[in-house]
Amino acid sequence: MRIAVIVFPGSNCDVDLYEALGSICGADVEYVSHHEHSLDGFDAVMLPGGFSDGDYLRAGAIARFTNIMPAIIKMANEGKPVFGTCNGFQILTEAGLLPGALKRNDSQRFVCKTVPLEVVNNQTLFTSQYQPHERINLPIAHADGSFYADQATLDRLEANHQVVFRYAEENPNGSLRNIAGITNQRGNVLGMMPHPERAVEAILGSTDGLRLFKSLLANGRVKVGE
Repeated sequence: MRIAVIVFPGSNCDVDLYEALGSICGADVEYVSHHEHSLDGFDAVMLPGGFSDGDYLRAGAIARFTNIMPAIIKMANEGKPVFGTCNGFQILTEAGLLPGALKRNDSQRFVCKTVPLEVVNNQTLFTSQYQPHERINLPIAHADGSFYADQATLDRLEANHQVVFRYAEENPNGSLRNIAGITNQRGNVLGMMPHPERAVEAILGSTDGLRLFKSLLANGRVKVGE
């Protein structure tokens, strides 16, 4: 399985994703610049955290128009795995690959700490190695992480089991229904504000993120919906 990690101007978690997949999981992973137009030959794509294009206009709003985005959208439409963490999640909503939006934290402050999460849905490409409703701990680091959607969209996400992760105790940013991560309806695109790539070794304080990448590697060659 060949995995692309996209590098946008302002990305700062691309190395974390690369090392989690390559060094820890032994995956075939490559950096791909936002300048590129094609992802031919790749089986999955990762959108890292950071501050793409300085978060000007809105977080992810400019990155959504970079050269590589049509290729990312093409992969998503083909049923291949697409994953975005933090700024990557914001980009996926801006591109219309995931519903809703990420707005400024209710506190109006940048929040950086480890938070407990509930694995709401373990029947996805990305979560099959977790237990149903398992509690895990992952770090967050964002100023614009409050998930918002209208009532009909929220109800649809719940009904379709698209809510994958939920903040289990405190809500650190004001996300509606404590939502921390969602998939598209097809289940092959996952966006989440927490950083699993920062929790793959005991020396980092947690290995709770490791099984997300192991799930992806175990399941990722299967195109969803075919």
